Amino acid sequence: MKITVLPVEEALGKPLAHDLTQVDIARGTKGARFKKGQIIGPEDLPVLRSMGREHLQILELEPDEVHEDDAALEMARVLQGENLSLKGPDEGRCTLVADVSGLLLFREASVHGVNEDPDWVLSTLLPRRSVQAGQPVAAFRIRPLSVRRTVVDRALAAASPLRVVPFRPLKVGLVTTGSEIRSGKIADAFRPKLERKLVPYGGTLLDQWIVSDGVEEIAGAIRSALDRGADLVLCTGGMSVDADDRTPGGIRAVADRVAFQGVPSLPGSMLMLAWAGDRALMGAPACVIHDETTTLDRLLPFLFAGVPVEQEVRRWGVGGLCARCPACVFPNCAFGGA
Repeated sequence: MKITVLPVEEALGKPLAHDLTQVDIARGTKGARFKKGQIIGPEDLPVLRSMGREHLQILELEPDEVHEDDAALEMARVLQGENLSLKGPDEGRCTLVADVSGLLLFREASVHGVNEDPDWVLSTLLPRRSVQAGQPVAAFRIRPLSVRRTVVDRALAAASPLRVVPFRPLKVGLVTTGSEIRSGKIADAFRPKLERKLVPYGGTLLDQWIVSDGVEEIAGAIRSALDRGADLVLCTGGMSVDADDRTPGGIRAVADRVAFQGVPSLPGSMLMLAWAGDRALMGAPACVIHDETTTLDRLLPFLFAGVPVEQEVRRWGVGGLCARCPACVFPNCAFGGA
């Protein structure tokens, strides 16, 4: 790579080697005022001087070198999977943006493989988390203005696609267990919270069934929800090991298969998932009523995306206390922040 530095006056009629950034403090903006390849004209000189530019770089690439924009675009062709749009390159950087609301999936090892080379920068959101339409999920570039062809090829071989699995508009039935709620001694506080939690996924609450603690009564309410067309039946309360906690038995009485009962994460370690055909039956412990973020929030994106989760939950131990963080420094974590 050959870089020639010229006074701005001598750069007239020549193409810029890279973008030139302008910071406008008054407007609070920062962006590329001049783009790579732009031909400098006499009218540009006052603007360049106002940006503090007295000299410009003219770049001449060797035959085996790749410019930053071209390297980013080549990487984009590998990384851009289903339901992702490309923005850029802008100042050498490309960004992948979610086209739909859904579950973000990719191989973490491929990101590490690209970043093993210090000339590359590939940064993503955490995988296996929900994202909203229009949300950036990854950004990437090379650090210098250009790199050798071999550097680009090695990174392309290490990379693999990111994708967003769209959420399905599931219909949800809520079965609230507990004789104290059924008798009216205690008011149910979970229904409005659940309705809020369903909004990002496009889910709808069909109805709520409030029952006592008998296994058959719980199973009957689950069957009623399924008969009404529920894709997911969520049972709250009665998930502990106390003698009066019979919700797991009610779920097992209806289920064809139990995926898991208990997860290595808190709060909500007594979470349960079973299946009646292709419809999910979930048992959520009482903590979902008073804790804003629990294992329920970690499970819902998988169910609404229709992505298998049975093996995934056994890895929830690492970071499994995230929901208890008083002030999460990772607002984009799998729990969505705490």
